[in-house]
Order: sequence, then C-alpha cells, then structure tokens
Amino acid sequence: MIDVYSWPTPNGHKVHIMLEECGLRLGYDWVAHPINIVNNAQFGPDFLKISPNNKIPALTDPNGPDGQPISLFESGAILLYLASKFNKFLPTSDRGKFETLQWLMFQMGGVGPSLGQAHHFRNFAPANNEYGITRFTTEAKRLYAVMDRQIAKHAYIAGDEYTIADIAIFPWLRSWENHGIDWKDYPNLKGWFNRVCVRPAVVKGVQTLAHGHR
Repeated sequence: MIDVYSWPTPNGHKVHIMLEECGLRLGYDWVAHPINIVNNAQFGPDFLKISPNNKIPALTDPNGPDGQPISLFESGAILLYLASKFNKFLPTSDRGKFETLQWLMFQMGGVGPSLGQAHHFRNFAPANNEYGITRFTTEAKRLYAVMDRQIAKHAYIAGDEYTIADIAIFPWLRSWENHGIDWKDYPNLKGWFNRVCVRPAVVKGVQTLAHGHR
C-alpha cells in the first residue's frame, strides 16, 4: 500500500492523478493522508520525517527500489518515481524522455512558482499591490502563451503522447481565472485542457481530499 501525504492543491493533485492514471485504486492500492496546510499541519514532527522541506506532497512506498521501503518528497520527483515504477507516462527513448523532462522542469521552475504568485497577489496580498499583480499576471500570460504555441504543434505538452508533463501542468491551470487569464486568448491550450479534464483518472485525482475524505 502506497501512502500519500497530501492536500487538494495543484502539487497534491499531480500525485493523486498519477496514481489513478497508473491504475491504482484509492483505498485499495494507495491511501491519501490529509496534511492540512491551512492549519500548518505540514510542520508537525511526524511529517517532517518524510518531508524535510515541510511541503506536500510526500509519499512512502513499502515496496521501493530493490524491494526496500522508500520515502519521497517533491511532486516532480514523485511523478518520476511512479513513472519508473509502473513504466508509464514517460517515453522510453532518450529523445522522448528528455523532451518530456524539459516540460516537467518547465512546470516545476516556471508554471508552479509563477502561477502561484499570480494567484497570491491577485487574491490574497494586501490591497493596491499593483507591482506584484502586474508582474505575475504578465508572467502568467507569457507562460500560457508558451504552452499554447506548443499545443498548436502537438496533441500534448511534450509531444503526441500523454505524459507526466501533462499530469504536472494540468492542475495548475484549473485556477486560470485567478491568474488573470481569458481562455479565448489561448484556444489551443484550452482544447488540451478540455481533453485532459475529462480523463477518468484526472476526475478522480482532483476529487481526492477535496471534501475532507481519504
């Protein structure tokens, strides 16, 4: 049984979706343990043992490499681990693998941090912080445009196959309104978003912990 310590945020949803896409069943093959980051549960000593950076999600697998238990933090690392463990959603060719990894890094280094800041400054920062709003809304629009151009050439983010790059990016775009985005400006990306959001594993993944259930 794989244990996932998580919360219904974009980074948490990545792992929930990946597990479902790999054919694992919540409650049978994996368990979601809520770490309520609103109440600072991520700073508890037990969670710190498996997530040294006090961030969700984290994962423990009793059947890790060589049959030995493993604990992992950082959502990108967890996606790579699960892709390797189940041999899914990461191309096996060197070219396909590195083309996918560059878009995974694009999410980790750009999409996540910048869209998170756009969300914060547009919705939660003290009023009249126009510098922060303008800076991160502008960057959000630039990133959406990068992805829109990519999807104009391919069915999915890293090419013509659904990969961990799509799984990593999709949850962040669910809050597009909070990023100051109008979908009509990104028609190719909107088409991709519509295709991904109806995948059964994605539907299940984003519902995990959303209503306080395990």
